[in-house]
Amino acid sequence: MHYILLALREPLHGYAMMQKIEEMSAGSVRIAAGTMYGAIENLLKYHWISPVETQDTRRKVYQTTAEGLEILSAEQKRLQRILSLYEGADGHDQV
Repeated sequence: MHYILLALREPLHGYAMMQKIEEMSAGSVRIAAGTMYGAIENLLKYHWISPVETQDTRRKVYQTTAEGLEILSAEQKRLQRILSLYEGADGHDQV
């Protein structure tokens, strides 16, 4: 879901999200359509993404909400704290 929230900082439809995630991860993350749409439903339920109006009636377009951006920010801080442990910022020996 983290990759989806990151991808949806700009409005995208499902297939474009899948492509963006693969690009962001340098090909290491490939999300199947069924997985993607299940995750979208969960993110909508939590109000972390929302539908965006579009001229294209064939595709549903979504974007990360303000609440979703807050979740991303909190996750970024959490990951930075973890990375600082690898860098020895806590004063202990490095891994």
